[in-house]
Amino acid sequence: MAAGIRGIRGPRPAGPGATPTPGRAGDAGRGAGAEDGETRETRETGEAPRGTPREPSRPPLLRELLLVTALFLVYKFGRLFANGHETRAFRNADRVWDAERALHLPGEGAVQQLLMHGEPLVRAANTYYAAVHFPATVAFLVWLYLRRPDHYLWSRRVLALLTGAALALHLLVPLAPPRMLDAAGLVDTARVYGPSVYGAVPETDSMANQFAAMPSLHFGWALMVAIGLIAATRSRWRALWLLHPLVTLFVVVGTANHYWFDALAAAVLLGLALLAVRAPGPRTAPPPVRRRPKTAPLPVGALR
Repeated sequence: MAAGIRGIRGPRPAGPGATPTPGRAGDAGRGAGAEDGETRETRETGEAPRGTPREPSRPPLLRELLLVTALFLVYKFGRLFANGHETRAFRNADRVWDAERALHLPGEGAVQQLLMHGEPLVRAANTYYAAVHFPATVAFLVWLYLRRPDHYLWSRRVLALLTGAALALHLLVPLAPPRMLDAAGLVDTARVYGPSVYGAVPETDSMANQFAAMPSLHFGWALMVAIGLIAATRSRWRALWLLHPLVTLFVVVGTANHYWFDALAAAVLLGLALLAVRAPGPRTAPPPVRRRPKTAPLPVGALR
């Protein structure tokens, strides 16, 4: 019987009482041993085995701060360079107003009448216009930077393209907002009820170009925030982020700061930017690590 056992090829124990290590002998054993090494690597380091897709590394914070600040300053001062074209701005406003009426779009005044039911509602809309637009976009980028680096890079590039295209359109097509257009007959709610982010005299406003209504970056940025959060999260309620651009659209039109066409132009530019920038792939969990089943040790002297 002992001779029969000796004829079986297999792993030899290291000594009396030692348990043979499975998978160390033979070609098949070498593959299993490599798998066991990957298992030990995952267990000891807490990282996925080599070859598993990894989350992209987060870009340097200082570089991103400088880049985003530079982009914002270029846009801000670029808008100021567009000042001084009031005649063209009002001529373009008349054309936009006539085009909207020719297409039978709902009048901006109908939206404003919904806000005029109570002064608190008007003030809330003015505050939303003045205080939510920029902080919400910054908070969106900060959260993505900390939690979703790949989606952060994608969103930052899309926003940069959208803002650059908007600046070019501001320079090429100066446009007076509907609150300045006599034909519209709308109330400048920010000046009447407050708060307002614009100077009382548009021609001498040194803080902003009030003749840069098209496109509406309030709506464009809000729409990108919603799209970015829907793409970066997996909650069943993530579609509710679309409320942000919808409320923004209601506010910018109701406060007479933008035409419908301004929001439409922003949506078109955003769509082109999304086509130009490759979106990150779907977030997938690392594959489960297979563990070899434990084998019972052979009795002492069984292979002798």
